[in-house]
Amino acid sequence: MSGKGKGGEAGKLITAGNELLAWEYEKYQAGFRFVVGIDEVGRGPLAGPVVAAAVGFPQGVEIPPVNDSKQLSEEKRELLDAAIRAVPGVKIAVSEISVEEIDRINILRATHKAMKEAAEAIPEADYILVDGLPVPGLPKESCNIVKGDAKSASIAAASIIAKVYRDRLMIELDKVYPGYGLAENKGYGTAEHLRALKVLGVTPIHRRSFAPVRNILEPPPEQMELF
Repeated sequence: MSGKGKGGEAGKLITAGNELLAWEYEKYQAGFRFVVGIDEVGRGPLAGPVVAAAVGFPQGVEIPPVNDSKQLSEEKRELLDAAIRAVPGVKIAVSEISVEEIDRINILRATHKAMKEAAEAIPEADYILVDGLPVPGLPKESCNIVKGDAKSASIAAASIIAKVYRDRLMIELDKVYPGYGLAENKGYGTAEHLRALKVLGVTPIHRRSFAPVRNILEPPPEQMELF
């Protein structure tokens, strides 16, 4: 990143109390006015939607000590979720793509769609920081940052918002579909979850295009003994 000076509104970012603002600072120094970070959660689970969030902090505001959601306890994520939402002028958007859509278009396209929809829901944004690999079709100029949830405050905040949103959703779905351990495993393919699938069967919130689920619905033919 560039080593430009800290003048003007953009300069306030570097004193906003978070060391992860360097990417945002660079974009404001380049003339952009509202930078948003996007991240997703839920690509790997066997059940439930994929969720993306977009978060943008106004220039110069104090922000919470955000970090990659995967490095935080559930309690800390909940506290930071509330703190992020309380930042004056913060813009937040969340998009979820259903299991049916995931099965129809595949998980990669569904993830991209969720991230695109979240970004589109913040029209003030004129630059987008993307976690991981590039996302096609974003509404504004963007760059991708590998492991961005540990390098950009906006992406880190988006990872927290998305994670808390989806975790709460899976806890509610656990009440509707008990026995799969969804409140604990959040839809991921744990041993408990896989055992429950075999005993209880596939529910409407399971991703039928994912092999462990598909193999229960359509078991592969048994191999004949040759000897």
